[in-house]
Amino acid sequence: MRVKLFQSATMAEAMVQIRAELGADAIILEQRRTRHGVEVTAALEPDEPLLIQPLTSAAPFAPPGPLDFHNIPQELLGSLARGPLEHNLAEALSFTALPGGRERPLLLCGPPGAGKTLTTAKLATRMVLAGIPPLVITTDGQRAGAVEQLASFTRVLSVTLAVAPTQAMLAKALTHRSPGQPVLIDTAGCDPFNAEHARHLHQLVIQAGADMALVMPAGLDAAEAGDLARAFAALGARYLLPTRLDAARRLGSVLMAAKAGPLALTEAGIGPEVADGLQAITPEALAARLLAAPNRAAGTTGKDVF
Repeated sequence: MRVKLFQSATMAEAMVQIRAELGADAIILEQRRTRHGVEVTAALEPDEPLLIQPLTSAAPFAPPGPLDFHNIPQELLGSLARGPLEHNLAEALSFTALPGGRERPLLLCGPPGAGKTLTTAKLATRMVLAGIPPLVITTDGQRAGAVEQLASFTRVLSVTLAVAPTQAMLAKALTHRSPGQPVLIDTAGCDPFNAEHARHLHQLVIQAGADMALVMPAGLDAAEAGDLARAFAALGARYLLPTRLDAARRLGSVLMAAKAGPLALTEAGIGPEVADGLQAITPEALAARLLAAPNRAAGTTGKDVF
């Protein structure tokens, strides 16, 4: 049986194409509407019987490997599948330490619900435990309870929290910085494809002169993650901090975001604990996680890897 997919603006045009290519004996197997018109799958029974040859030893069946589990796009999967995985990851992607917010403020951006506020609290806790309490600023004046959520952490840590939803207020908040003090800036959820959202975020980054890190949840569709990474990179993001790696089983979106940005992989958010909820991402740790993920039950912790 000869099967072919036809795409056209209307069903009538599709039928003309089918008759011209397959003839009047063609049969319709499936039809569906698309954004651009219709897609029709048609088939034609052959006049002669189709003989299917058995597989030979020259072309053995290759079972899917552990990387196939992660829904990694083919263009990236091909570069990772040959040789030691940790070496290939180091070649294909960038890995670096997350900026500490001392030389330049560290601004965390990302889509709504990515975990920016919790990540800000984790970073602030780490700095306090290291004896370098930061100045924490939130520009999120949109989400109900956003300020109070971060304030509950900063009160426990005994660090200053400044609320600065505008450029002018951000500039004033930065004047409260002590010499050498690190600065962490939490931002509202941003749709980078919305011109107004994107312009506001870019203005805040310019005002603060900040290093910009994209906080993105793991487990997204890989293509969507790549689009988000490219859009935030265009606004100034240079670093990637994926969250929810304790819950996500497939990491294709994380790899795609790092490659598409391109963005440097820094640390991973691995749970709700504030004191130890971030761990560095290295090629070795990421390789171990990629190879172990098919055997992990959904919802189990990833702390043994990261």
